[in-house]
Amino acid sequence: MSTSPDLAGSEEAHRKPRPHGAAPADGRSVRIGTLVPLTRPGWAAAGRHLLAGLDLAAREVNEAGGIAGRPVELVVRDTAADPGRAEKAVEELVHLGVAALAGEYHSVVARAAAARAEALGLPFLCSSAVLDALTDRPSERVARLAPAQSHGWRVYADFLLGAGHDRIAVAADPSVYWAAGTGILRDRITPRGGTLVELDLRTLTPEQVCDRLAADGATALLLLAGHPDPAVPIVRAVRRDHRLAGVLIGAPAGQPELADWAALLGEDGAGVPFLRYLPERLGPLGTRVGAALRERLGEEPSFVAFEGYDTVTVLAELLRSHGTDRDRIAAGWPQVAVEGTRGPVRFSRAPGTGVWQWVWAPVQVADRDPADPGRFRVLHTG
Repeated sequence: MSTSPDLAGSEEAHRKPRPHGAAPADGRSVRIGTLVPLTRPGWAAAGRHLLAGLDLAAREVNEAGGIAGRPVELVVRDTAADPGRAEKAVEELVHLGVAALAGEYHSVVARAAAARAEALGLPFLCSSAVLDALTDRPSERVARLAPAQSHGWRVYADFLLGAGHDRIAVAADPSVYWAAGTGILRDRITPRGGTLVELDLRTLTPEQVCDRLAADGATALLLLAGHPDPAVPIVRAVRRDHRLAGVLIGAPAGQPELADWAALLGEDGAGVPFLRYLPERLGPLGTRVGAALRERLGEEPSFVAFEGYDTVTVLAELLRSHGTDRDRIAAGWPQVAVEGTRGPVRFSRAPGTGVWQWVWAPVQVADRDPADPGRFRVLHTG
């Protein structure tokens, strides 16, 4: 795998780690457009893990002979969590002749990329974004590996209720993604006797969040907010407020999974339940890939890295069986049957999503062990 000539020669490329691989950008390769957040305000740590998984799978495909003897080339573009930048990248990648589009972590960015891919006739396998409405209308060209937000966040709501939390505060940034999450939680919690209290982070400082929590009596605070800001300052403020000693902090979007959360918060970041998409035990493939990713990353691979690996594995199978014609690739989603790192991957039409969906990746609620923040505990599965 290699980057495309224009990115490889740019100043931007010299500031970023270059993906590894064997494929030259000489017209012989099968190109896959790849969207990842590598710079802020995107969550660059998640982008690094996603790219590591994508890259590892591409290298293994090439070592096994590529696609009908042609090497796979990932043409990587940094979205920086910017929907407009992602749209322009999709347009550029179409002109560069990519056979398909892969990747992206941020839901709002993936939604913008999916719209352009659909309009331009480009098959798109979304790796990590979970927003249910990834497209405005049903799409035949867009597929997704990550479980829909409504599926995962209902599991998270069940965990909270099962743990005895029936008055829950949500501290949320304004966005389509966070608003959708709040709605899913409310719809799951209130019919079962719980209450959801919304705190608007546009108007509240971390200290004011603490004051509202102390006055309200909520036993759990969910951070539906960006990382590191404002999530990290809020965690620190709550942990240091003696009035809130018994309040559970939760982060359903998965912020505590990545090492930068632990590096910034240390012990304060432990005991914060989050969603991740891994089985309780990895099979032989997942174990082997996990070891390879650990060596590449220099840290424990997150579920995002496994999503990246599975993305290229699925696309390689489609390319082998359907060739590089974009229409034929898009028509192949319902025929895919691939052994992924986290189980067999098949796609179907899940109600409410509008895309071809893996139903479902395994879902865990986990946290970092307060006795050892480098170790994860599985608290609930769904």
